[in-house]
Amino acid sequence: MAIRVVSARGASVGIAVGRDRDRDPEALVASSPDVSPDVSPDVSPGASEASIPSESATETEPPAAAEPKKQTLVIHAAGDTSLDPVWIPTLRSQGWDYAWSGLKGIFEDDDLSIVNLECPVATLGTGSKVDKQFNFMCDPRGLPAMRRAGVEVASLANNHAYDYGSEALLASVENVAGARITPIGAGEDADAAEEPAIFNIKGWKIAVVPWDFVVDPWPTAVAGPGHPGTAFGHDFDAVVKAVKRVDRQVDLTVVQTHWGVELETRPNVAQVPLGHRLIEAGADMIFGGHSHRMQPLEIYRGKPIFWSLGNFVWPAQSVESATSGVAEVTVKANGRIKAKLLPAYISAPGHPELR
Repeated sequence: MAIRVVSARGASVGIAVGRDRDRDPEALVASSPDVSPDVSPDVSPGASEASIPSESATETEPPAAAEPKKQTLVIHAAGDTSLDPVWIPTLRSQGWDYAWSGLKGIFEDDDLSIVNLECPVATLGTGSKVDKQFNFMCDPRGLPAMRRAGVEVASLANNHAYDYGSEALLASVENVAGARITPIGAGEDADAAEEPAIFNIKGWKIAVVPWDFVVDPWPTAVAGPGHPGTAFGHDFDAVVKAVKRVDRQVDLTVVQTHWGVELETRPNVAQVPLGHRLIEAGADMIFGGHSHRMQPLEIYRGKPIFWSLGNFVWPAQSVESATSGVAEVTVKANGRIKAKLLPAYISAPGHPELR
């Protein structure tokens, strides 16, 4: 598996690391919520300023680079987002910036923003339409407005990324990256789809790990050896191993996942132990989606689990579907984590507004 390292709001480079696909021998244990005070991981102080060698020195070791001083970090995440002008006609009539104009610049002012991009992003005619109830095709021309709004990460780890097959899925990865947004959760094979993105921001090294539990069509849309698709599918043990592996290399591990049951307002009984086990494996926060309904925020072992962030840039089909929110996680310099849901409402199709 390769890990993308992305500098703060910058370009990415690849670092190769090993990937073990053997199944995790640990049994999945359904534990009850264990709410604890905020957790403060160890933070090493920065190195002192190196002295400048004299001109007479002939052989000197280069001074060690000081570890960047950690600063307060703000991360936002939002739910299901579509740039399909057929599904959301207001994007065609009002313009692409309309989708983001009710957010008061919240994504521009933070340090990292993540959305679930619930569609392939390609030109019409790319790929073949998959036989299913709903097929979306987002327009690449909408991506620059999303980037201007401050979104840095778009997850394609969802049940609509494969709506027009592998050709459109791979075009989506290229189009999202071309708009200077980091795509996660889909790729040409399992290694590419499961690849976490790594960001270096304000002295913090942050990993964003994608996971698509809800796969459509099953099992075709799951990435495999030599087969394009989305990340992990039902191989939960592989997700846990990925979280454990990357958590040893970074300061903060974020899991962005598509799971649960549509229209449900609470996580189901099978979901809860999965979320808890991801926290136990090293995840510092989990952003969930798929239900098209807002679900509660839980604090488990001092770490937030946003079970579902509902709809975001989406049609306003009912009060329940239009009720939305933005996850906000603040990480203090000492590692203290605070989390809350900022209420929002889809006041017009494709137009969420902070309330």
